[in-house]
Amino acid sequence: MTEPSTGRWVYFDTEITNSSGRISYSIPKEKRLGVGVYPIKMVVRGDQSYAMSYLTVLPRGMECVVFSIDGSFAASVSIMGSDPKVRAGAVDVVRHWQDLGYLIIYITGRPDMQKQRVVSWLSQHNFPQGMIFFSDGLVHDPLRQKTIFLRNLMQECHIKICAAYGSMKDISVYNVLGLSSSQIYIVGRPAKKYQNQCQFISEGYAAHLATLEFGHHSRSKKNNSWMILRKGSFGLHTQPEFLRKRNHLRRTMSVQQPDPPSSNPKPERAQSQPESDKDHDRHLPPMSW
Repeated sequence: MTEPSTGRWVYFDTEITNSSGRISYSIPKEKRLGVGVYPIKMVVRGDQSYAMSYLTVLPRGMECVVFSIDGSFAASVSIMGSDPKVRAGAVDVVRHWQDLGYLIIYITGRPDMQKQRVVSWLSQHNFPQGMIFFSDGLVHDPLRQKTIFLRNLMQECHIKICAAYGSMKDISVYNVLGLSSSQIYIVGRPAKKYQNQCQFISEGYAAHLATLEFGHHSRSKKNNSWMILRKGSFGLHTQPEFLRKRNHLRRTMSVQQPDPPSSNPKPERAQSQPESDKDHDRHLPPMSW
């Protein structure tokens, strides 16, 4: 959909998937898209079932804040439970960075087959909109995959990471990327081994948010991310009907559009997206809105 506001689909090409039901496709130069977010619909010719996703085209030098989903947000060990609790104040911290105009990037070492569950959890807790990146299938070293992916974002797509959140496991990832200790925020009790490599969030997100607000009170807001991703949360209730169709294609789970929550979400504060991203025709690993 090259012009999402019209709701009109534009045919691009026909491709054959591999044995895993995946395809890799590069948009021809003559069909190059401008900066923005574009719905993508992949239809099986035989039974007309389809998979939905989004392509996000970002400008060079986009500034972002990275959040490791499991390390930053979940108060329980795993978000694979029925409804693991979110760390108090986590949503407000993410929103603070969004309000300043930074692009929010959520990253996880989980395989893309868990996309629907993870995105539904973020939506239920009203996390601000951002781009979500998963591992491409099951991997033995998820930290290495995170490192490779984020490095590609920085080197090939010229994304600038201004701050990064996670657990102590993520410190090595952020260090390899060249982030300074003042840019790395780690949730949990301080560890002497890492005290010079990061900033520990040991008193909770509420105290951390107060510190951020004090330090950012004179910082001007950036408008570049708002021009691309509409400000708001992950809830899909306000999207047009053509973005909420429910016919999913299991073979391409990594690019499925998540179901809207079946019941009213319980946001942490009341007031309180894509298979690939590209900058200059660069395509990235599995992601979602």
